[in-house]
Amino acid sequence: MAKLSIRDLELKNKRVFMRVDFNVPLDEHGRVTDDTRIVETLPTIEYALKHHARLILASHLGRPKGKPNPKMSLMNVAEHLRILLDQKLSRNCNVGFSPDCVGWEAEEMAQKLEAGQCLLLENLRFHPEEEANDENFAKALAKLAEAYVNDAFGSAHRAHASTAGITKFISKSAAGLLMEKELQYLGKVLANPERPFVAILGGAKVSDKIEVIQNLLPKVDALLIGGAMAYTFMKAQGRDTGKSLVEDDKLDLARKLLADAKAKGLKFLLPVDDVIADKIEASAQVTQVDASAPIPAGKMGLDIGPKTRKLYSDEIVTAKTILWNGPMGVFEVEPFAKGTVAIAEAVANNRAATSIVGGGDSVAAVHQAGVADKITHISTGGGASLEFLEGKKLPGVEALTNK
Repeated sequence: MAKLSIRDLELKNKRVFMRVDFNVPLDEHGRVTDDTRIVETLPTIEYALKHHARLILASHLGRPKGKPNPKMSLMNVAEHLRILLDQKLSRNCNVGFSPDCVGWEAEEMAQKLEAGQCLLLENLRFHPEEEANDENFAKALAKLAEAYVNDAFGSAHRAHASTAGITKFISKSAAGLLMEKELQYLGKVLANPERPFVAILGGAKVSDKIEVIQNLLPKVDALLIGGAMAYTFMKAQGRDTGKSLVEDDKLDLARKLLADAKAKGLKFLLPVDDVIADKIEASAQVTQVDASAPIPAGKMGLDIGPKTRKLYSDEIVTAKTILWNGPMGVFEVEPFAKGTVAIAEAVANNRAATSIVGGGDSVAAVHQAGVADKITHISTGGGASLEFLEGKKLPGVEALTNK
């Protein structure tokens, strides 16, 4: 990795500002209902505390639109973090909470921290200056600490005060262990994947994945397409797609991508059969149709069929590197979940490959299929991983100090 890691910093007795992603779901009482994002960053927090840092944690939560909103307070998250750290470090961890992320109170609490202690600041987005990457706000955040660590990969594609601006006012800025892991896995996929390299792309719209497809075409050995976006490609080839979701303004682009893939001699696989229905409901009348036949006028394609599941699984078995982003159908509704679950199982069963899953829906799918523990790397940043795979520079990564 070309950027400094937390391992490269002298942490002892230093006040360290760590940007984390604690944007977690809360119930009506403010309790954390899914702590995956907190758990993912525990190794970095633990590393800093064991190296006697005076740790200041900062995150956003929800979309409070630049003003305080008690429903999006991080106060209960501080308590949840304390319980997790107590278990992990087998000692009582006092996680302090600052009622604001800038100002005299936050500064005073940061100054009073002792080595090995931890403080969580209130929601950064209670201030409109955070998302505006305001220089004075970034300076006020920087005033709290002597070193900066970014472990919030999920926010790395945003140029905000806590992800980019702050680094101008702190001498050393490093990646946390989670950020480092994300960059290593995703970076290797783009720069030096072990072959064969198979990418599986799904989801609703071609427009969401155009740049990913364009960036991956020169790098992959096979591209497997599923989800509603497959129907834009099929219509571009002249198939009648019924009332399937199609982006008519992207048909020319779909033809060009298919031609580019053919010219490069790589496998660009589209579904060979579909699961179709007249509505997206569990009670819908479901039938299967071969891709060589038209989809009837009142029906839409909602999942890949059994032949496609077999075709794609056979391709996945041969891979040494697998990248998966996007479901194969409307997997939230039972009759249309089989394709996505079959892909999740095929990816998990290829233990010889490095498998990387990104994007909220694909991550949900591997958990739903019960195979998350068999995936090499599950990316914590949907938007950030997509932009990285598009070949874009991420502001939160670019802002870190070079080694």
